[in-house]
Amino acid sequence: MASMSRDVPIDPDHAALLVIDVQNYSVDPAGGSVAELSEAERHSRGYFLHRVSTTMLPNLARLIAACRDAGVEVIFTVIEALTRDGRDRSLDYKISGIHVPRGSWEAKVPDAVAPGDDEIVLPKTSSSVFISTNIDYVLRNLGVRSLIIAGLLTDQCVDSAVRDACDLGYLVTVATDACATHSEERHAWSLRNNRGYCRQIATADLVAEIESRGPQG
Repeated sequence: MASMSRDVPIDPDHAALLVIDVQNYSVDPAGGSVAELSEAERHSRGYFLHRVSTTMLPNLARLIAACRDAGVEVIFTVIEALTRDGRDRSLDYKISGIHVPRGSWEAKVPDAVAPGDDEIVLPKTSSSVFISTNIDYVLRNLGVRSLIIAGLLTDQCVDSAVRDACDLGYLVTVATDACATHSEERHAWSLRNNRGYCRQIATADLVAEIESRGPQG
């Protein structure tokens, strides 16, 4: 049997970029994940908000632009209930107090990385997008085999998506500096922990790879 590897360059004709939970709820200081915290807890989020604004969002914008130019499908997930009162949320989200009402400002993706007019946005109410949406069905309809993953949080929803995508047969690449979580330690720990499931690469190198290959079909 021929040797196999996860270290496979992106094939633009059969790839998608999955942007996870980059939305006002998570990245805006007025969003519920920050605004509802105590003053001490808000202070502890300083690292996270700084990384989001100075590293994650700029890198994600570059990655999205490169994917669009190469014909790579860009898909977004947002934490968003199907109802205004959130009665459809998972038990975990209810226990955790995670609630983004249908159609709310908190469910919107920030302008810096906003979806295009014809790009897919999937609302979800679970850590893994593969649990509470039909994304696997959608990806297979699109002919996707390679999945680039970026967004929030590195050690929660990103990690869950990486593992599920791997188990479902996708070749997964994580853009390491287009992700963020609440501390540098958590970010680094998560990347070490899921290295066996995916290829990990910095945004600059991934953009160069995508640009060098371009649309193949």
